Amino acid sequence: MFCLNSGMKIFILYSFLYTSYFFVPPFWGFYAHSLINRQAVFSLPPEMLVLYKAEVEFITEKAVNPDRRRYAVEGEAEKHYIDLDHYGDSALFILPIYWQEAIQKFPEDTLRAHGIGPWSAYLTFISLTKAMEQKNKAAILRLSADLGHYLGDLNVPLHTTKNYNGQLTGQEGIHGFWESRVPELLAKDYSFWVGKAEYVEKPQLAIWEAVANAHAQVDSVLRIERELTAQFPEDQKFSYEERNGLTVRVYSREFTEAYATALDGMVERQMRKSIKMIADFWYTAWINAGQPDLSTLGQSVLEEEKFDKDPKLKVRDH
Repeated sequence: MFCLNSGMKIFILYSFLYTSYFFVPPFWGFYAHSLINRQAVFSLPPEMLVLYKAEVEFITEKAVNPDRRRYAVEGEAEKHYIDLDHYGDSALFILPIYWQEAIQKFPEDTLRAHGIGPWSAYLTFISLTKAMEQKNKAAILRLSADLGHYLGDLNVPLHTTKNYNGQLTGQEGIHGFWESRVPELLAKDYSFWVGKAEYVEKPQLAIWEAVANAHAQVDSVLRIERELTAQFPEDQKFSYEERNGLTVRVYSREFTEAYATALDGMVERQMRKSIKMIADFWYTAWINAGQPDLSTLGQSVLEEEKFDKDPKLKVRDH
């Protein structure tokens, strides 16, 4: 069974990225992304565990690399989301499932400006399949970690809307609140066993179904926070905590617990869906690659990615 202590170590390791005002790490949050990737490993069959369990620390720690690349690599940020509401109420019906059809129907720069998450996740899945066919251990592990991150992002409701941080409704900070503060305080009580990995017959459709499910919950994510804010005085909605020697303003435990309760376990459900989906996609890539013997890959040098922040990049600030 999953050990939360390892996840907490990773959470502490990356805590320097928290702001001094709101608790707003990027996307699912480093703690949650690492937790999700790690747990997905234990849904894999023995033939895959021989590699993934041996390298579980790598897959866990590198779960956050796509977020770190957002600030250093052009074209990375757009892979983490899609603004469905930019395309109107019928977005899920008018947006093509396949990338080549999408760029024929819409200008490519428009698609990229409003996020290409679903299409990009599928391409990462294809790349992972090819890496398995080639028995390229370093690529398998790197792409597995990346795919876990992208699929996890697409299960976050606020990754599917242009109001991604409540900035259009006066709810700035809700992004990190939903996906980071809630898991940080409550994940120790979540059940993360999601069963054995299963083959995904139609990966592209599965990705879009996950996006549709997440998007359907956007209204609740925003409405419930707004209703609770009306009930909590400012000094009860927020509190202060010590982080790395700094006193930072965070959402209070009372407000966080009230929010999670009002959401009726939504954050836990989406984390579980992420875990199951990631394990299923890793497994499907392995099956599609011909079920290569992962025990024969041996040792390989897993290079550390370098991330130098590029001030020219326009990246959404969550």
